[in-house]
Amino acid sequence: MTQQSELVPPLADNYSSMVLLIDDQVMVCEAVRRALANEPDIALHFCTDPLKAMAVADEVKPTVILQDLVMPGVDGLHLVKEYRKHSSTHSVPVIVLSSKEDPATKGEAFAAGANDYLVKLPDRIELIARIRYHTRAYLDHVQRDAAYRALRESQRQLISANLELERLTRIDGLTGLGNRRYFDEYLAAEWKRALRAQSPLSLLMIDADNFKRYNDAYGHMAGDEVLKQIARVIQGSSGRSTDLAARYGGEEFVIVLVDTLLEQSSSIGERLVQSVRNLNIPHGPDRVTVSVGVATTVPNENETPNDFVNAADLALFRAKSEGRDRVALHVPRS
Repeated sequence: MTQQSELVPPLADNYSSMVLLIDDQVMVCEAVRRALANEPDIALHFCTDPLKAMAVADEVKPTVILQDLVMPGVDGLHLVKEYRKHSSTHSVPVIVLSSKEDPATKGEAFAAGANDYLVKLPDRIELIARIRYHTRAYLDHVQRDAAYRALRESQRQLISANLELERLTRIDGLTGLGNRRYFDEYLAAEWKRALRAQSPLSLLMIDADNFKRYNDAYGHMAGDEVLKQIARVIQGSSGRSTDLAARYGGEEFVIVLVDTLLEQSSSIGERLVQSVRNLNIPHGPDRVTVSVGVATTVPNENETPNDFVNAADLALFRAKSEGRDRVALHVPRS
């Protein structure tokens, strides 16, 4: 016999949100991911290819869609209309993201079927509040359907799987920074953006000095703890939402800095080196330190992201050869 409590739906405050973000700019996706990262009831899945938006929506089954209006190759308003034509997305709330506060654009967005309109990047508190509001409204609507319970369980499993996939595919398990795969994706996307805009891009390549000797002397568990502490310093050095800190491999780390010139990047590197010194982690008669190589470029058609990484790596090699515990800058050949 079914218990009465089983027939009572959970309170709206307990609803979980599955947010699907459609935006071709990886830096915007990363900013939204960071804004929602500490909200346990909100999971995020983003798609940077608007041509795949409908297929991804069918797979993810979002409770809210965040939709950029201006994307290459696709009319954002047309895509909103497409959501309304498909049964899987017909009732899903769509929050349009636009770069400008324009009444005419707002009117067109609502006429196309949008439920809300935000100027990007929106305030974090407002974004979370609107996501929760639209999730509640959507799930209250779905709740009237006989398939509500099955959908809710499917949503719970999808959220759990999505969070686990996010952790495995984008985050380094030891340090909590981005992993090598995420770094490669992010750098490739930012390289294309900077190439189009002809804006500067900087890269810091960071290496823990004499780390093998530290592991040999203190053990791998102590070595892992050192990497975690260095990672926290690195994360603190990349405070903007557009920056990406990642573990490159072993004891090597990287920071991608968009729209940042060499002088600014050098200063960030110097502060990072000093902050690691200030940890005062014993390393034989000395303390744990890092070396940093810095490269800055305005991308052109004759360069590749790999060339950029190699330039920062050469600067790092020079920092090592000049005595470690310092910053060295890549100087292009004249």
